[in-house]
Amino acid sequence: MPGASDTLWDIAKAEVEKRENHEDSTDGLECWERSLFFIGNKNGGKTTIILRCLDRDEIPKPTLALEYTFGRRAKGHNTPKDIANFWELGGGTSLLDLIPIPITTANIRTFAIVLVLDLSKPNELWPTMESLLQATRKHVDRVITKLGQTNPKAATEIKQRIWNNLPKDHPDRELIDPFPIPLVIIGSKYDMFHEFDSEMKKIIYKTLRFVSHYYGASLVFTSKSEALLLKTRTLINHLAFGFDRSKSMSVDQNKPLFIPAGMDSLSQIGPPPASNSDIGKLHAQTPMDLWKKVFEKAFPPKNVGVFKEVKDPAQDPQYGEYEVDAMRAQKNQELEQYKRNASKTWKEMEFDS
Repeated sequence: MPGASDTLWDIAKAEVEKRENHEDSTDGLECWERSLFFIGNKNGGKTTIILRCLDRDEIPKPTLALEYTFGRRAKGHNTPKDIANFWELGGGTSLLDLIPIPITTANIRTFAIVLVLDLSKPNELWPTMESLLQATRKHVDRVITKLGQTNPKAATEIKQRIWNNLPKDHPDRELIDPFPIPLVIIGSKYDMFHEFDSEMKKIIYKTLRFVSHYYGASLVFTSKSEALLLKTRTLINHLAFGFDRSKSMSVDQNKPLFIPAGMDSLSQIGPPPASNSDIGKLHAQTPMDLWKKVFEKAFPPKNVGVFKEVKDPAQDPQYGEYEVDAMRAQKNQELEQYKRNASKTWKEMEFDS
């Protein structure tokens, strides 16, 4: 029993350590406790979203580093309440070193990531998203590998489960790279974003649709509107408490996006929002890199000046490795094919094998 002097942070830390030391104690049990980790822009609205999802009428306070809270909710009458642990990373991309703290082998099987992006700051959107997702994925992969050393079955199930949202006959199965654990991308402050001109909104809409679909993530735009908050809560409640997932979908450019994982397609998203000549001039190594360059041409990263080409170490002979270089050559061929077919629909594209 926690002491009266223990802070909420002390209790949360002790709980993580306890589960770390008894990571196999939940084998075979139904997932009754889940964890969500909110990351994203500084002052992007993460705390507000968490409070509204937990029905707490509180004034949000700035998140200084890593915050923890929890909620309980029952799926029906006379049923035990499920527990959801909510972690929140403050500081935008300045505290990446804290990402590993809440994600452990003890909870990785019931863990989900919620990335909150401030739509009113498009010049910060890509660097924020890229830095946070790369750091998080690196740690998650490491945790899954560690879990596989003691529980190979559980590690394999995690890797297989992420594909469950995508039908086996989905045409994009070979073209995407799902995030290893459930991921939700929330575009916040839609009310401010709605004031942008149509071309700016089109670029942001298409880019976030591509990124979320590529990572097998759900995507939702939200604001202070009760209707939009309700849709956001639907997604969060599905991850946090196991409630049924919404099957509704909205991809209208004149309305806020709402796309559950696996319900979009590359053919509907279309090619990057740039002319064929512009796409042909971009030096990109992957489809994701191509979308990044198109997006950053429209919205240069904040505090970044003129783009300069830097020497690619992959082309340096002193770092040569036959198998890696052969795979890179194949990927380069696929990318060139992707760029040549950028004006076509995704279904018409053919990738070299």
